[in-house]
Amino acid sequence: MSSTSLLPNLDLAPGTPPILRAKSGGDPASWAAEHRDPLHALVLEHGSVLVRGLGLADPATSGAVFRRLTDGLMPDREPFAPRRRYADGVYSSTKWPPNQQMCMHHELSYGLEFPSLLLYACLEAPGSGGATALADASAVLRALPRELVSRFEREGWLLTRTYHEEIGASVEEAFGTDEREAVERYCRRHAIEFAWQGDGSLHTRQRRGAVLRHPRSGLPCWFNQIAFLNEWTMEPEVHEYLVEMYGADGLPFNTRFGDGSPIDEDVVRTINGVYDAHTVREPWQDGDLLLVDNIRTAHSREPFEGPREVLAALGDPVLRADGEVSGV
Repeated sequence: MSSTSLLPNLDLAPGTPPILRAKSGGDPASWAAEHRDPLHALVLEHGSVLVRGLGLADPATSGAVFRRLTDGLMPDREPFAPRRRYADGVYSSTKWPPNQQMCMHHELSYGLEFPSLLLYACLEAPGSGGATALADASAVLRALPRELVSRFEREGWLLTRTYHEEIGASVEEAFGTDEREAVERYCRRHAIEFAWQGDGSLHTRQRRGAVLRHPRSGLPCWFNQIAFLNEWTMEPEVHEYLVEMYGADGLPFNTRFGDGSPIDEDVVRTINGVYDAHTVREPWQDGDLLLVDNIRTAHSREPFEGPREVLAALGDPVLRADGEVSGV
């Protein structure tokens, strides 16, 4: 089955992701298996697709759909905030204060291994807000100031993390263990510098490329979490509290230029402004399925009110090496 067979049911409208109207006949997993190839073709062409009408209502059904649409789901390693695990490879969305914006980013773009496909299932849509907004990373790259992009292309970007028990993901949540030798082995395998602090906390540094060429389309993409994990993206009162509590060098996460120089607030504002200019969104409805090309498309989570239950899966992992990826 080709992607053209789905086109009569595909809505393409400015300001929203592609929306596919689907009828599963009460068997979403079988529908997903039957339409896997055309769905992947649509994601490759557009960067994402929102499937509406499958009626996803529980973690078991959602997980079955996720597995039909991927070659494999990967565990969530090195998260910046904890998730609830429903089943192998099936998680809650990242725990983040509902009144705060989660800015644009690519999942695990600071890792050597990361998912090429993200899958989301909305079991309960919030009363207001809470959209998973999207932005085309190739368009963002073209719109960013050339001199800024050139510097990040030369130097890459640096992520620093300090793992505290009180805030963010703990060592055990990030690495799947709190055994020091196992954590150190993981860091060495994944090109992460590490140092245990006097209070027992772990401090890490990892340098990654900021621009990645899509392995199938060849498009160069702005692929990183430079702005999202930077201190200047935090709410001012949160930033002030964390600096007072842990010191400027002990923040749970922060980003720098690849040579270690600090990133100015103006740079973060510029990046987020370009993201805003290229953002599309569609409010969640109960039962929705969203597929996102994690390299081509950045995503965010907007503030919301009321209950919100969105499941997530990290699909089809790939490895990065010097601006290229393998395993796709």
